[in-house]
Amino acid sequence: MYSKKLPKICIVLLTLLISLTVVTNVVGAQSPKYVFYFIGDGMGASQRQAAEYYLQAVERDENTRLMMNQLPVVGINTTHSADSLITDSAAAGTALACGYKTNNGIIAMLPDGTPVKTLLEAAEEKGMATGLISTTRVTHATVAVFASHNINRNAENEIAYDYLDSGVDFLVGGGYRHFVPQDWEWGKSKRKDDINVAQRFYEEGYNIFLTEDDTAKFRSFEPKGKEKVFAALTYSHMPYELDRIDSEVPSIAELTAKGIAVLEKYDDGFFMMIEGGRIDHACHANDPAGSIYDTLIFDEAVATAYDFYQAHPDETLIIVAADHETGGFGLGFGTNYFLKMEPLMAVKASTADILQSKYNGNRSQFFDFIAANYGLVDLSVGEKSAIEKAMDMVDTGIEDKAKRYGGYDPVAIEVTHIISERANMNWTTYAHSGTVVPLSAVGVKAEQLGGFKDDTEVAKAIANVVGLNLN
Repeated sequence: MYSKKLPKICIVLLTLLISLTVVTNVVGAQSPKYVFYFIGDGMGASQRQAAEYYLQAVERDENTRLMMNQLPVVGINTTHSADSLITDSAAAGTALACGYKTNNGIIAMLPDGTPVKTLLEAAEEKGMATGLISTTRVTHATVAVFASHNINRNAENEIAYDYLDSGVDFLVGGGYRHFVPQDWEWGKSKRKDDINVAQRFYEEGYNIFLTEDDTAKFRSFEPKGKEKVFAALTYSHMPYELDRIDSEVPSIAELTAKGIAVLEKYDDGFFMMIEGGRIDHACHANDPAGSIYDTLIFDEAVATAYDFYQAHPDETLIIVAADHETGGFGLGFGTNYFLKMEPLMAVKASTADILQSKYNGNRSQFFDFIAANYGLVDLSVGEKSAIEKAMDMVDTGIEDKAKRYGGYDPVAIEVTHIISERANMNWTTYAHSGTVVPLSAVGVKAEQLGGFKDDTEVAKAIANVVGLNLN
């Protein structure tokens, strides 16, 4: 006679199967304990690919890949702001940090001035340690949107003061000028008051590192427990990577490693945003080598985080995003079908910080300088003529209205455009462009970051994956 009762062995197996399913679902529902949110400011697809092609040329290996280009989950993001199809970093940063569109120039607020919660603030509510790292001033837009709220991105003195209430545990980058009082005896200040924000950080228990003179102390600092760090190592932005190489200033990869060393001491994990801010600045100045070098060192920071991920694969999430593209950077020029990396290999200094201030009226001295530092030892008649016309503009103070230089020194721009054209690269603007930007990710639930998304959806996806409340 057929029995409706299951044999004992089947009951046991069914019980085990249900138990395994429950365990699997619980594990699958876990959120990452460690979150790295990389934002390459101005880093579009061309910036990433130019850096990879350059690395392949230097290493003579066409199989060489950027770390960020090896991450398994990929996406494409739109970047427009609430009031423009071309965003600035404040509005794009707000979208990436808060999940809301706002107008250009606004920091973590809606267009009507209503503050919106950031991923970093939500991470703190969850009990996670938090970190902000940048190669710009830490009061600059992309950093500020994570821990400050202001209707005006240029109110950097106010933003500096806001950080005192932010609760961020590791705040490192440039721009000490906004944290020290106006008559600070050890250096210059941009403040118009006597408030010593850095001193207040110290009084709240932070380890403080200010100016280039504290670089060695910062490098040697080793946390003994749950420590807090505030470091503003330069007066304004950190140097471009091309210029930093010969300085004592730590790279963004070093800053990332130090951030890990400090924040991994906390029991409940961490949320860390790392901005490669000077990729954007190089592209504003149409500087191909500057963009490439800053992208490469940014990728080393990603590789540093990836090493941590390999040690904690079931607890870590890495996202590499961008706020927008800068410069309308084109890999191709005219009717030619080639790119040449060799013209960029001779470049030893940035356009915006070094070349911008080099022409002083002494033409032969300038030509000697660009020969030695930019590889321009064999200028054609046309190339030399273009530079000399720019020199005429500077000497007379009369700029050719038919040519636009984006507010930069015409002589420097003519030089960087010659280098770009020799590499067969081109620029459409000195500002941002409206093109979509790439994203890549790896780690716990990284697949939720992939696909075609608006930048606001990236923030919401991160909140969902990490278990953060942005409302």
